[in-house]
Amino acid sequence: MEITALRQQLTTLFPDAKSDNLFLSRAPGRVNLIGEHTDYNDGFVCPMALDRVTAVLAAPRADGMVRMHSLGTHQTVEFPIDRAVPKEGPAWALYAKGAAEAIRQRAKITRGFDAVVDSNVPLGGGLSSSASFEVATANAVLFANHQTLPLVDLALACQWAEHNYPGMPCGIMDQFISTMGKKGHALLLDCRDRSTRHVPLDDPDLRVVISNTNVKHELVAGEYAARRHQCESAVAFIKKDSPAIKSLREASMALLEDSRLGMDPVVFRRAKHVISEIKRTTDFADALEKRQYKLCGELMYASHASLRDDYAVSCGELDILVEIARTVPGVYGARMTGGGFGGCIVALCTAAAVAPLTNAIAKDYPAKAKGKQATTFSTVPSAGASVEKL
Repeated sequence: MEITALRQQLTTLFPDAKSDNLFLSRAPGRVNLIGEHTDYNDGFVCPMALDRVTAVLAAPRADGMVRMHSLGTHQTVEFPIDRAVPKEGPAWALYAKGAAEAIRQRAKITRGFDAVVDSNVPLGGGLSSSASFEVATANAVLFANHQTLPLVDLALACQWAEHNYPGMPCGIMDQFISTMGKKGHALLLDCRDRSTRHVPLDDPDLRVVISNTNVKHELVAGEYAARRHQCESAVAFIKKDSPAIKSLREASMALLEDSRLGMDPVVFRRAKHVISEIKRTTDFADALEKRQYKLCGELMYASHASLRDDYAVSCGELDILVEIARTVPGVYGARMTGGGFGGCIVALCTAAAVAPLTNAIAKDYPAKAKGKQATTFSTVPSAGASVEKL
């Protein structure tokens, strides 16, 4: 993603753009280190921002129009942002349109821009390419209009955009880490009160490796809704004896065990995962801060086992990658990350283990996953969104 090349694309596509007044808005994707399916249960998550971003190179306009070209889809869209932004056009553009509308509702917006968009955040692997696009667009709208928003408001605006334009009922994690990421740190986010804590992840010998199964099983929407309903059912059952409980965040394993008699066994297992995962997430953040990487790894493996056995959102390909990681010296731990049924695993390892782990996956995954190929890369926690005048 070279700025000179983006500049050439912009001036070629939009010859009348004011190329002497350019700005670049960047926002990262993310990987969740631990804390899966806890967000809609008022729990904790612990993501980090990737060193892979969506970039919007833009030239301000005098009117309220946006002309935006995606280098990924090779499509151009045009829409107003000084009045209600229409929900129409190609699917990719709805993320940008929703972000623009969310900002229009929160700030004085009169000026649009011409822009090219590029991204090296992998698509469809659960690494939040959509949130990075929303945040980068929202910041571009703000910058073009000399406006700012507090980071929490910016993140919530972009979450609103995803709910209301592409229609994806995401939690708050993706937009929060894209806006609030800090270099060399993970982020412990409390999904109940939205408080955050940056957790150091700056050991020069530590790496995070992401490996994409490159599969997505066609169960996700229905299964996701079913899990939410099962969690709500568990809360309703627990409330019979403990009326003060409003979410699984407030329930303990002891309370769940006390409510087990008569509870649907599947509902019990779903609640068991959530309650144990919330504790694993805070324990992980504490261990990471103390540089207790072996304990971090044990918690990651336990998380994966719980997601596989109690929450039933893993799949054969994810399990294969985790088991391959387990055999490589220097790998502390690994787990599926994201909603499940495909997508990526995340592993915590030493710098020296990156190459052996990558090689082991390249060799063993196709043999065990019926010829499928995984995409593997190493990363470190990076900064959140930024805008700079060029």
